[in-house]
Amino acid sequence: MLELVDAAYFTPSTGQVCTLQLPDGSALPVLVDSVNVKAQYRNPYAPEQQRLPFIVTLTAQQATDFLEGPCAIDLPQRQRLEGVYVSRLAPLGRDPAGAYFQVVFS
Repeated sequence: MLELVDAAYFTPSTGQVCTLQLPDGSALPVLVDSVNVKAQYRNPYAPEQQRLPFIVTLTAQQATDFLEGPCAIDLPQRQRLEGVYVSRLAPLGRDPAGAYFQVVFS
């Protein structure tokens, strides 16, 4: 299923809260901040129909110790995506008490 997901799958959820099901079984509400297509990172030898790489950035809506790992993600009006690898980002000019994440689709 993940190989069929493209940026358009996430774009309608930008600015909305969705839920990450963490590896320990807990749920973490996150805001979908942005969906950025990274066409410059496309493999030049990839078939033309292969999706363009993209990155989804997320902001946790509550404190969390979660750093990274495979999660399920529940988006509004979409089916659950299983096995999505989520990585924590450094705050880089944002509230250092916040938790920021990204999902990279290549």
